[in-house]
Amino acid sequence: MSTESAAPVQMLNVQVDGVWHQFPKGTRVIEACSQAGKFVPRYCYHAKLSSPGNCRMCLVEMGMPKMTPDRKPVIGADGKPEIGWIPRPQISCAQDVAEGMGIRTDSQMARECRQGVMEFLLINHPLDCPICDQAGECRLQEFSVEYGQGESRFLEHKVKKPKNVELGPRVTLDAERCILCTRCIRFMKEVAHDDVLGIVDRGSFNTIACHPERILDSNYSLNTVDICPVGALTSSDFRFKMRVWFLKETKTIDVNCGTGSNITIGSRENKIYRITPRENNDVNGVWLPDSHRLNFKYVGDEHRLKQPTVKGQPVEWRTAIAIAAEVLKSKPSEQIWLLASGRQTNEELFLTTRLISALNIKKQHDILPRNGEADGLYIAADRNPNTSGAKLLGLTTSKPGGRLKKFVEGVRAGTVKVVITLGEDLTKTGLTEAELAKLDAIIALDILPNKTTPHATVLLPASAWVEKRGSMINAKGRLQRLNLAVTAPGEARDDWEILRDLILAVSGSNGLYMIEDVFKSLAAEVKEFAGLSLSKIGDLGLPLIQEKAPELEPAEAAK
Repeated sequence: MSTESAAPVQMLNVQVDGVWHQFPKGTRVIEACSQAGKFVPRYCYHAKLSSPGNCRMCLVEMGMPKMTPDRKPVIGADGKPEIGWIPRPQISCAQDVAEGMGIRTDSQMARECRQGVMEFLLINHPLDCPICDQAGECRLQEFSVEYGQGESRFLEHKVKKPKNVELGPRVTLDAERCILCTRCIRFMKEVAHDDVLGIVDRGSFNTIACHPERILDSNYSLNTVDICPVGALTSSDFRFKMRVWFLKETKTIDVNCGTGSNITIGSRENKIYRITPRENNDVNGVWLPDSHRLNFKYVGDEHRLKQPTVKGQPVEWRTAIAIAAEVLKSKPSEQIWLLASGRQTNEELFLTTRLISALNIKKQHDILPRNGEADGLYIAADRNPNTSGAKLLGLTTSKPGGRLKKFVEGVRAGTVKVVITLGEDLTKTGLTEAELAKLDAIIALDILPNKTTPHATVLLPASAWVEKRGSMINAKGRLQRLNLAVTAPGEARDDWEILRDLILAVSGSNGLYMIEDVFKSLAAEVKEFAGLSLSKIGDLGLPLIQEKAPELEPAEAAK
């Protein structure tokens, strides 16, 4: 059904702390309060999950319009309905707004209820905030200060529950901190579709546990750590590594697949400690696969390439660029081939097209495809993060890797003598190291040694994705921005700077001094980017390419 023919959403009049507002029908009371600028504390409630209403932290005072005997609202002096307040508190997370509803988020009743809830939650909670991994981002800490009372009346011994329990390979539980909000249980059942968690024992001895003969080994298990409002569920990898208030947070995107999930990188002193999901409802919601968030340690590998080399000998950048240019200019264009990468940014791909033009190798290039299985959630089948950008800029055919067979045949036949590889291992195309050794020259940009780098005539150390700025287009055609979180080690340089210097050395063109200049040139030459800049992309990105409907098989098309 088209949007034009869809019925308009009914708007309801609701009073929040004495001020009337309008909200769409179906809006949760707790969300309506937030939209009205009134935050209601919560533990069990999560906007992306079902609402069990079991923590009772979101209690508010609520009422409905007073009615005359003929069932019409009583209108007050202000022309608005008079509210008949319900004498007991109501949870705001599990019910929707209604016409004429009244809500008090900060009345004496609401304040007393929150103090009572906080007192009960803290009865058995350990006083271990100084050593708790959640300190600095713990809702229990924050709410106990803001909504709790300054002293405890509890005189009994606290119930001791299990500590340091490995629920799975990546998640550790401190059960004595758990407030039984059930967020983790609901996430695993409703989002990850792996109903592995539940509550065992009774009363004050309730704890979270895995079902018999099961462990929490889902590829989305660390999302339970993200949504845990206290320090009960912790990441085994990040546990006790760094206090969160020391971390510098960088908003960027994931590059492990074509989804382009929005993430936040936590780093300190040029070292990455963790990656967490960042909310973007047009891409990944608030979730992130474990495999993607933990795949960053190679960036700090001790074997990182840090200095340009020529035939294995360290040289200065100027010398390396000059020798690479000399090699390229000394060979006929038909003997040169370029392997680009679906991991490059749009800016790097754009400069790659300029290098291709300068070398006159317009059909002697492609990207290396990376294909896997989509998981039906947030892992795309395309493991390259910017295949869409490579297609848009003409660096690959509609079927990525379609020219690689011709490239491999050319190397084996001896018609291809010089290869430029931009962050890719040439053996992944099917070539052997012995066949690479027969080439006259290999010019390679990369961040780590691989089977190609020992055979490189000129080896240029580049930057990893967390060490650069730029943009990419995900599998659904959304333009998103990469931001620099840490700096590259040693003498490694940004890829776009290396490409710019190569183009200058080969053709003599110049004039690009900042990444913004590259994007400006890209926007001037490629109509899809017209009028855009890196700053205009924003933290959440914007749609750039309309997603095409999948092609039908002939039999399906005939139906």
